[in-house]
Order: sequence, then C-alpha cells, then structure tokens
Amino acid sequence: MRIKLIFITPNLSAGGAEKVMSFLAQNINPTTFNVKLLVLGFEKDTVYNTVGVETIYLNHAHVREAFISLIKIFRAEKPQIVIGSITHLNSTLGLISYLFPKIVFVGRQAGISKIASDHSINKANYIYNFLMYIGLKKLNYVICQSADMLQDCMKEFGIKEKKLKIIRNPITDNFKVKTTNNIDTTNIHRFITVGRLVPIKGHERILEVLSNLKLPFTYTIIGAGPKKNAILEKVDSLGLKDKVTFINFTREVSKYLSQSDFFLQGSFSEGFPNALLESCAVGTPVIAFNAPGGTGEIVENGINGFIVKDQEEFLDRLNNLEFFDPQKVSESVYKKFAKEIILNEYETFFQKIVDKQYNVH
Repeated sequence: MRIKLIFITPNLSAGGAEKVMSFLAQNINPTTFNVKLLVLGFEKDTVYNTVGVETIYLNHAHVREAFISLIKIFRAEKPQIVIGSITHLNSTLGLISYLFPKIVFVGRQAGISKIASDHSINKANYIYNFLMYIGLKKLNYVICQSADMLQDCMKEFGIKEKKLKIIRNPITDNFKVKTTNNIDTTNIHRFITVGRLVPIKGHERILEVLSNLKLPFTYTIIGAGPKKNAILEKVDSLGLKDKVTFINFTREVSKYLSQSDFFLQGSFSEGFPNALLESCAVGTPVIAFNAPGGTGEIVENGINGFIVKDQEEFLDRLNNLEFFDPQKVSESVYKKFAKEIILNEYETFFQKIVDKQYNVH
C-alpha cells in the first residue's frame, strides 16, 4: 500500500521554498507514495508547474486563516505524513499535531531563524514567538537544509537532534551548461543576483562594492519585494543607474544566469540558496559573502567561485576576476545535489519515519 503524503505550502508564488515543495510533490516516487499538494493561497498567484500531482487550493490570504481548513482536510484524507515549509506554517502544523497523534508531522525549515529575525522588516510579537516555539517543538521531525540550520533549530527552539534531519535542496531543472565564460578586462563584465528584495539578502552591500569597482560592468537584479524602493534609491545615490537592470519576475532565470559572468550574493544568511545553486549548475561561478546557512556547502573556493569575509575582499575578487571552466563549475554541484540524489534522500527518510511510526520491522 502506498504511503499517503501531503505537501503543504502557503502559496506557489516565486520563491525558493515554494519551488522546492512543488518539485518534491511532483517527483516523489508515485509507486511508493500517494502524493497531494496543498496550497493555502490562491491559484492565481501560482508561478510553478504542478502538472502530475493533485493540487488543492484553500484560497486563504494568511496561514492563520487556514487552521480550521487544515484540520478538516487531515480528518478527511488521513495522511500518514504531512510536510510543511516555512516557519510560520510549520509551527501551525505543530499545534495542529496535538489533534492527530497518528500522523507524522514534518516541517521543512527555510532559513536561519535568529538572523532572519534580526533582518526582518516586521518584528514578531511575544505571543507569536511563543506559539512558534511551542509549535516547532511539537513537530515529529524538522528537515534542515544545512548543518548551520540544524544548529539553529537546536539552539533557538530547543529541538532535540534526533528529531532533526539534514536534506539539502536539489537542482530541480535539467540545466544546459554554457560553453564559454567571458573573463576579459577589455569587455563589459556581466554580474547577476537573483532573490527576493528583502533586508536579509544584502543587495545594498553588493551595490556599495560595485560602486568602487573600476572595471566596466553591468549588474542585473532579478526579484521583487518590500526593499525595492530602498534599493532603487541606493542605486541612484551611488551613481549606478546606468549599470543596473531590475527584473521583477521571469521564467527564464537560467537564461540570464548563463549570460552572466558571475553570480553575486550579499546575503547575511541563507537556508540553501537555490539561485546560487542554479547559477553553478549552468556553469556561472559565484562570489558570496561568508554567511550562515548552505552557501558554504555549495561554494568551493577556486572550484566554482569564492566566499569572501567582507566588502574589501569582495571588491578585490571583482577587480581580479579569474577564469572558471563552466563544465567544472556545473559538475561541482551536480555530484552532490542532483535531483536523483536528493529525491532518494527524501524517499528514504519518509519510508523510515513511517516504518517507525507504525512499528514496521
């Protein structure tokens, strides 16, 4: 009998967590798992393909509004495993789990909570923090995307290590590796950053570095978010208006990554940066600030890019760009994060926890 599994996401708008959840729901082995994808939000906001998996939209604007709807669905569907993504949904599932002791509730964390809180635009209140803490601790298991995230879950939420499992993000698409990498000081260098325009992504410190770069360049920023106006103002104040291009959303991210010479990451922390991973997959190397999360598990200095400690070192790397073989850059991530490898880790984990829950030997 197939294992009944429900993946839950607040929405399917553009974002790394949303992309991974939709990918997993579509690609988990259908001969072993009976999978459904539950989206708390609206179908009109969907940007990711869900072909091949039954997808249910609850049409709620906020996670808290879906509390009763989730209870009704769990009672009707009787899944063996429920897996949610993003902290506020995971904590809600943990609270609901009190009502369903036979269901295994799994939360997939998306970031380093302490640093995310420090860089958040909206600070959570005491009651929210308390409920989040209780909810996350009540989950049966928490999937962490990196070793740093595992340590964060133990320290910030007091979750025992035996309930934590590290599974990195997969390379979700079949990327075509580019054939050339333009590193020639007589040409204009093409840099790119892909990610939500929020404080934790550190766009502004990249711009500060670029404002001191002597080499000719263009810089493409793909993403949308509440910091856009502030970033636009920063671009203007630094005199970079003619060099920076903004793209709110595109389904052709891989094309832009392939056309770029380096991916620049300014994040103060990351869960497991999908865009950076995809940049390496197409053969475009990375320069990234050293930050907690999965960046250091992807970037290998001198192999697929560099991790730098501060803006001075970032600028030095940009002023002395090195050639990277696109094929070797791509191979460096596929050997660790190919979708077949990561899907197998998820399937093995799900099978193991169901066997444990139902005392299968």
